Amino acid sequence: MITTMLGALGAITRQLLADWGFAARLFFKLWGMSGAALKRFALVRDQVHFLGNYSLAIITVSGLFVGFVLGLQGYYTLQRYGSAEALGLLVALSLVRELGPVVAALLFAGRAGASLTAEIGLMRAGEQLTALEMMAVDPLQRILAPRFWGGIIALPLLAAVFSAVGILGGYVVGVLLIGVDAGSFWSQMQGGVDVFKDVGNGIIKSVVFGVAVTFIALLQGYVAKPTPEGVASATTRSVVVSSLSVLGLDFILTAMMFSI
Repeated sequence: MITTMLGALGAITRQLLADWGFAARLFFKLWGMSGAALKRFALVRDQVHFLGNYSLAIITVSGLFVGFVLGLQGYYTLQRYGSAEALGLLVALSLVRELGPVVAALLFAGRAGASLTAEIGLMRAGEQLTALEMMAVDPLQRILAPRFWGGIIALPLLAAVFSAVGILGGYVVGVLLIGVDAGSFWSQMQGGVDVFKDVGNGIIKSVVFGVAVTFIALLQGYVAKPTPEGVASATTRSVVVSSLSVLGLDFILTAMMFSI
C-alpha cells in the first residue's frame, strides 16, 4: 500500500517537473525568436489588431462602469472625512496602480487568451502545426512568436485605455452627477499622481501580465490533446491559470514596488 502510494506520488512529481521543464524551454525559445518575429512586424501587427482591437469593446465598457462605481463609492467614503475634493486622486490612483492593469488582464485572459488557446489547439488537432514542420517551417517562429509579442504589446495599451475611460467615468459620476468641484477633481489628481512611481508601476504590471497571460494561453493550446474535449479543457484551463497567475503576480509586484 505504502509502496503504491509512493510510486503514484513519484509519478505525479515526475510529470509535474517534466511539464514545468517543457514550459520553461518553450518560454525561452519564444524569447529567443523575438528578433525574427519583430523583423516580420506585419505578423505581430495583425495579432495586435486581433487581440487588442477585438478586446477594445469589453475593455472600454468595463472601464467605464468601474469608473462609475469608484466615483460613487469614493465620494461617499471621502465625504465622511470632509475630503470629497480628493475624489479625482482616489479614482486615478486606484485605476493606474491596481484596477487598470489587473482587471484589463483578467478580461484579456477571458477573451483573447481563450481565443489564442482555442486557435492553437485547433491547429494542433487539425495537424496544421505538424504540416508546417513537414514543410521545414518552424511553427514556434511562424505561429506562436508573433502571437506572443502581439499579446505583450496589446495588453499595456488596453490597460491604458481602461484606466483613461475609468477616470472619465469617475469624472462623470463625481463632477457631473454628484457635484464635486471640477477644478478640485483634476488638480488633486494632477498633484498627487506621480508619473514614474504610479503610472510607471502600472505599465510594468501590465507588461508582466501580458507576458504571463499570453504565454499561458499559447502553452495550453500547444500542449492540448488533439480532440474536441482536449481543446475545450485546454481553453478552460488557460483562463483559470491565467487569472490566478495575474492575481498572484499582482501581489508579488505590489509588494516589491512598495518595498523599494
